[in-house]
Amino acid sequence: MITALILSIRQLGDRPILIVLAKSIAVTIALFAMLGMGVWWGTRAALAAWSGSGASSASLAAALAVVTTALALWLLFRAVGIAVIGVFADDVVAAVEARHYPAALASARPVGFGRSLAMGLRSAARVVAVNGVMLPVYIALLVTGIGTAAAFFVVNGWLLGRDLGDMVASRHGDAATVRAWRQATRARRFALGLAVTGLFVVPLINILAPIIGAAMATHLYHRGTA
Repeated sequence: MITALILSIRQLGDRPILIVLAKSIAVTIALFAMLGMGVWWGTRAALAAWSGSGASSASLAAALAVVTTALALWLLFRAVGIAVIGVFADDVVAAVEARHYPAALASARPVGFGRSLAMGLRSAARVVAVNGVMLPVYIALLVTGIGTAAAFFVVNGWLLGRDLGDMVASRHGDAATVRAWRQATRARRFALGLAVTGLFVVPLINILAPIIGAAMATHLYHRGTA
């Protein structure tokens, strides 16, 4: 796992990786900006209709939009990051394979935009749904001091390890092959998920976490099947 992390970090300067990073950041910013604008517009329209005061409703709507966007960034950045990298993951995996596993790249089947988008959206939905279900548990474990953090890492390590691994395995086999690979690599994928979850909680580094995770998953897959 350490080797995969080091190799992934070393490749961050490659042009294909930088292109994916730029696209991922642009899409993520656009999504949260659209959310903020939507909250601002909806709140302003609702308050203007209720109170008839345009100036005060604009100020309140702007404040609410800022708070909502900041809260969404805190709560949903991980899910959005996984959804976005799911769309562009094939480019990251191909770049890693081109540099380290050219034989695998030659036999790979590109996932395609539609399938990548579907995988990314499913991953994001799982992150939101599972963490939403676990929220009462996280709150209850606050009294233990470390219980909440431990549960958070276990849950999200499992989720991220599964989804990042699938992004790579899907290029090299059918659904049955992917399921068999999941069964054979549970521990390694969980370790991958824990590592990427750790990256997601570090400010600034969390911007790179989805790309590093996709690259690490590529090394995990190919080193495990070599």
